[in-house]
Amino acid sequence: MSESAGEKTFAPTEKRKREAAKQGDVLRSKELATAAAMLAGIAWLKLAGPWLLGIVAGKLSAGLTFTHADLMDFAPGPLLLAALIAALPPVLVLGAAVAFASLASQLGFGEGRWLAANLAPKASRINPLSGLKRMFGLQGVVELAKSLAKALLLGIIAWAWARAHLTDLVNLARAPLPRQLAAAWDAITSLLLALSVGLVLVALIDFPVQWVRRFLRLRMSQQEVRDEHKEAEGSPENKAHIRQRQRQLAMGGLQRAMREAQFVITNPTHYSVALLYDPERANAPVVLAKGRGEKALAMRELARELDVPLLEYPALARSVYFTTRENQVIREELYAAVAGVLGFVMALKRGEERPPPPVFVPLELRYDPDGRPDPAAA
Repeated sequence: MSESAGEKTFAPTEKRKREAAKQGDVLRSKELATAAAMLAGIAWLKLAGPWLLGIVAGKLSAGLTFTHADLMDFAPGPLLLAALIAALPPVLVLGAAVAFASLASQLGFGEGRWLAANLAPKASRINPLSGLKRMFGLQGVVELAKSLAKALLLGIIAWAWARAHLTDLVNLARAPLPRQLAAAWDAITSLLLALSVGLVLVALIDFPVQWVRRFLRLRMSQQEVRDEHKEAEGSPENKAHIRQRQRQLAMGGLQRAMREAQFVITNPTHYSVALLYDPERANAPVVLAKGRGEKALAMRELARELDVPLLEYPALARSVYFTTRENQVIREELYAAVAGVLGFVMALKRGEERPPPPVFVPLELRYDPDGRPDPAAA
């Protein structure tokens, strides 16, 4: 049974992925953002924790120390305001670190694209039907399973942490205040670190899930693949028109050179070189024009129209093409080979009939069709 042209079974092309990314359809993972934010927060707590802890300890000590004036005129407002102002800088640094980590993880996960259009209000986001479809569709089932698995994993981690640290925390009641704060700080950071490990595991599992979901979402039908290929390569009619135009332009610039040429040697299909030997112009044959591809084809067509001898000497044509520029004499090492061809052309013009002569191209001047030195090239 033949596959339906409308069935989306083909992998998305790079062009399809780029266009989807421009529209905001990129790999995203909320789990990765949460894990990155948690790790950034823990790193800050480890590095800058003593800073904030010192502020908290100082304000607590100041707030719990009362003088006679404080008892006569108790005003907790200034104390609270001073504590907030003192704690604000480290808290702002923490917030900035967490926000940067979350944003960087999503930009890196989503090919570094920031689309301001995604911030614009969309009716589909507040449409109850769309919301119900997301909740009870396949996406909702996947998200529910992820949430339950994440809650279970984090719950197990928190239970294991509490079982290992609960006794130490209970015994802190009889310890001095600085020790209590330091122990509580270590307990919080160790708990957050354990939870962040769980979040990293969830993010590592979520990555292939998001990749597969995007892959399935961007799959293409056979007709879409054909249309994209046709758009990228161009229709046969357009390509033929471009080739014809290129040939016309090439012929226009070659008319004068081909009228002066005595003969043309070819590869026979890739390269063409038009040569002239005029003792008054130079003491050796001169390359009037040379070309490859479309230009070489145009030179062969002009040679036929102008009745210029067209000879197939692949090794010699490639050697002259890669060693000599237009309007320059050929290399001295090629004099003998070109002289043999020139003598044959002059004999043809005198009406003599003879087979094309063999030519020898020095091994160090031989090239393959791709222009690489190749002593074995024929």
